[in-house]
Amino acid sequence: MHVMDTLRKPRVTSVPGSPAGLPPTALPGPAPRGRGATHNPKIRFETRHADPFDDGWDTLAAAAENPPPLATELIRDASRSAISWNDSPDLGFDRAVNPYRGCEHGCVYCYARPSHAYLGYSPGLDFESKLVFKPDIVALLERELRKPGYVARPITLGSNTDPYQPIERQLKLTSGILELLERLAHPVAIVTKSAGVLRDLDRLRAMAARGLVRVHLSLTTLDPRLARVMEPRAASPARRLAAIAELSRAGIPTGVLAAPMIPGLNDAELERILATAAAAGARHAGYVLLRLPHELRALFEAWLATHFPDRARHVLSLIRETRAGALNDAEFHRRFSGSGPYASLLAQRFTRALHKHGFTTARASLNCTLFSPPPNAHQARQLALDF
Repeated sequence: MHVMDTLRKPRVTSVPGSPAGLPPTALPGPAPRGRGATHNPKIRFETRHADPFDDGWDTLAAAAENPPPLATELIRDASRSAISWNDSPDLGFDRAVNPYRGCEHGCVYCYARPSHAYLGYSPGLDFESKLVFKPDIVALLERELRKPGYVARPITLGSNTDPYQPIERQLKLTSGILELLERLAHPVAIVTKSAGVLRDLDRLRAMAARGLVRVHLSLTTLDPRLARVMEPRAASPARRLAAIAELSRAGIPTGVLAAPMIPGLNDAELERILATAAAAGARHAGYVLLRLPHELRALFEAWLATHFPDRARHVLSLIRETRAGALNDAEFHRRFSGSGPYASLLAQRFTRALHKHGFTTARASLNCTLFSPPPNAHQARQLALDF
């Protein structure tokens, strides 16, 4: 099925406790057209798994050389909560809302991939083709904002997977969340790599006038060829820059995230990314060093071997230099920036570029004093009687 047909008429199933069956784990090789990962690695929580088996007709080799298109499947999430809370000391927020789990952008480096294993799906191709959505998220969020004692602080949209990934065009869950937050005057911070954020431009402009919103665009590379293999279904770098410019012209506090920086692959672009984003109107900037938790290590290694075999060993060696000899370091206050001389040099380059282009690392403050919680059922009945 053509990708666009899949997006217009996706297969929708109910939410799983765990998926039915055990899909075979594909061998690393060329990714299916329009996908980022090269295979489905084993799920770390599963005690059983299926391995590919050649039937003697060389079908495995043929499939690996020319993988068939992979359709997108939408899966209903039956969870009964909307807000995800965290107390991590190195995050600048304590709550987030994620209308989608899994992401069709297919960014091979995405740190959220391992979270798909909690659903019983692989962090590989499953992550970008089996998309879980929360159809009742607006009603769930309104119920949670109504709870006695709730104190307004900025909600982050896009902390895990992109709130403006392609299926948002159909489902409009992010737009529904923003409509609710605007109505209740609740502050929100948006992180995306999609120009689709411009579909909500009028609402974002109105919220910005009251100090209720800021937006950050993630810009990983300015090279469209690299972007195409690294993040195959995300907006092109040019479209993201155009979105930054349009958001800025609308008076919406807008920033850029050079994330992730991958040693030996795109980190040489750091200064150019920041300079170009500043020219487009971005006023805040941040960066994150590549993280490779859990299954992401094997996924990234397979992707490098497929797309950049000539430099794969060098890139992995540089990553280990920034992660104390390993491919990942989960320590708070170190996981985003790394350690060692290479990571230190990257931080120095970022700081110099900030000063040169007039950026600030302080995010635009949001107004938390205007929040007007929705009345509960008893209050709503009382209001109706009063009138």
